[in-house]
Amino acid sequence: MNRLTVAASAPLLVLTNYTAPMVTLPDTAMALGAGPTGPVWILSAIALGLSSLLLVAGGLADDYGRKRTLVAGTAVLAVASVVAATAPNVPVFVAARLVQGAASAAVLAASLGIVGHAFPSGAPRLRATAVYGAMMGLGTAVGPLLSGLLAVLTSWRAIYWVVAVAALALTVAAAVTLEESRAAQRRRIDLPGVLLLTLGVAALVAGVTEGRMGWARPIVAVAFAVSALLLVAFAVAEHRSREPLLDLALFRRPRFLVATGGALVVGAAVIGLLSYLPTVLQAAHGMTPLSTALLFGAWSGTSFVSSLAVGRVRLGASSRLSLGLVLSAVGFAGLLGVVADFSLPLTIAGLVVSGVGSGLINSSLTHLAIESVPQHRVSMGSGANNTARYVGSSLGAAAMAAVIGAHGMEAGVLVTLIACIVLLVGTAGAVQAHLLAVPAPLHGAPLPGPRV
Repeated sequence: MNRLTVAASAPLLVLTNYTAPMVTLPDTAMALGAGPTGPVWILSAIALGLSSLLLVAGGLADDYGRKRTLVAGTAVLAVASVVAATAPNVPVFVAARLVQGAASAAVLAASLGIVGHAFPSGAPRLRATAVYGAMMGLGTAVGPLLSGLLAVLTSWRAIYWVVAVAALALTVAAAVTLEESRAAQRRRIDLPGVLLLTLGVAALVAGVTEGRMGWARPIVAVAFAVSALLLVAFAVAEHRSREPLLDLALFRRPRFLVATGGALVVGAAVIGLLSYLPTVLQAAHGMTPLSTALLFGAWSGTSFVSSLAVGRVRLGASSRLSLGLVLSAVGFAGLLGVVADFSLPLTIAGLVVSGVGSGLINSSLTHLAIESVPQHRVSMGSGANNTARYVGSSLGAAAMAAVIGAHGMEAGVLVTLIACIVLLVGTAGAVQAHLLAVPAPLHGAPLPGPRV
């Protein structure tokens, strides 16, 4: 078992677990006795853990060892999955999913850092990041399918036992197979940055999650105000720090800006939308968890194949990202009547086209995430990219729920799809315009030296 196989198994496991409750949410909520806000937190808790700690985990992996971080993350994921599988009520299940998210942050940041370190440049890096990106698509396909199938055969709880066993197996494989890698010079832990970013992102995602039950509630306003205060304080602290958790000078690099901004948009307009749509179809058309999983397998399965075939696309990573965004928008156009006038052939065609786009997006964002930062900070690049992706997914799912709540299911889904199409096409154009406006030699411009 080589390094790429082990490292690429990490996003497969994380995305399988992340998407598992999407098609079993009604059964899970009923079994746990969920109240009005329970289903929202059952679905969103893992995103809170992920988005809060991804950047922190990336910094720790670079400084204290990527293998060590990956092994610790998979071990904690295994334990948290057992707790999720045996949870007697919503609070215990949500707590387990929060810990799963934190562990998944370590797994994702460290594993992509391992890929970036093992494949420093050129065609080998392109192939490795394509495989890694493909595993994200495969995990998105496997999670709902396996969860839906196991729910039919046994119980919605079975998928978490499977995740626990798989996480334990990956822990052993990583410990035995991988060599340790870290930055040559260890930085001190930026404790103010860690605390401010973790709490700021956590407050933002918590506010978004609670907002799905009503945006005028005081708890939502407080969460957003606290988040804004903490994130502004984080930016100030990072600007003054000699060894910041996130060097803000990275945003002067077009590649980093494209990678991070692109991940935020993809999270909101693709992942957020498609994570909520199965629940809509179950409510609107009486589809079962397994049937919706099979239907959305057309999207995620195509994404997997598309990522693997990325070597045949003779475009740079940023141009592949733009093409993927446009194809996703074209595919979503086929879903515009998915509630009012459901057509299975048109829906499948739309999901397949958007799946091709998602495959190009996953491979290009994976490549840009590690290409846009210095070689010794590849895990930090992974953490920043995935933080943007999962914050975006929380925002996107919450926005869709809010629009549906305000306008009804039929009109709400239509408005959301149109908004996502516009956002995707606009972002594709912005990526190309930004890169054309900046001379190519500056795309990977070096960072300023350490602050004194």
